[in-house]
Amino acid sequence: LTTLPERERQVVQLYYFGGHLLKEIATALGVSAARVSQLHARALERLRSALRGAYGQDKPKRGAA
Repeated sequence: LTTLPERERQVVQLYYFGGHLLKEIATALGVSAARVSQLHARALERLRSALRGAYGQDKPKRGAA
């Protein structure tokens, strides 16, 4: 999480660790729910990419467990 930009990290922490809805996060951060959704999606993509790189996978493998 420390590699994420501050705003994306806030969204991830509030959503996954704080149990807040995207709408609640939007209110807390003073942005629209659509913006929070966008930040959330970007953060997840960054985290996925970082995990792929850490495990030596260039492309995601669909259906792999």
